[in-house]
Amino acid sequence: MIIKGRFTPRRRALLVLVLIALVWLGWAWYSGVAITRGVEKEQMDWNGDGQVSRDEFLQAFYAVTVQDAEEGNRQCRSFLWRSSGEEFRRDCKTVFKRDAPAK
Repeated sequence: MIIKGRFTPRRRALLVLVLIALVWLGWAWYSGVAITRGVEKEQMDWNGDGQVSRDEFLQAFYAVTVQDAEEGNRQCRSFLWRSSGEEFRRDCKTVFKRDAPAK
């Protein structure tokens, strides 16, 4: 009687796919890829034509990085091309914080 191992070829293939996905997710988070920084689909109009194309959506997974910065009351988000590091858009907003209550 031959005893088969627990991992069939199908299970091995699934395990490899899951590991690849986890490695990519770790890399994407570490490098600041746009899709891991909470960028919504409406904000993915990289060329400024007013519409988000399929290519622009896919670029959020590998080509565009996001850097967040806080300058006093201003919170800015810079969008850069990952390959060149060139900033192509910066979105800033002013946030008013409440003062701590006096004791």
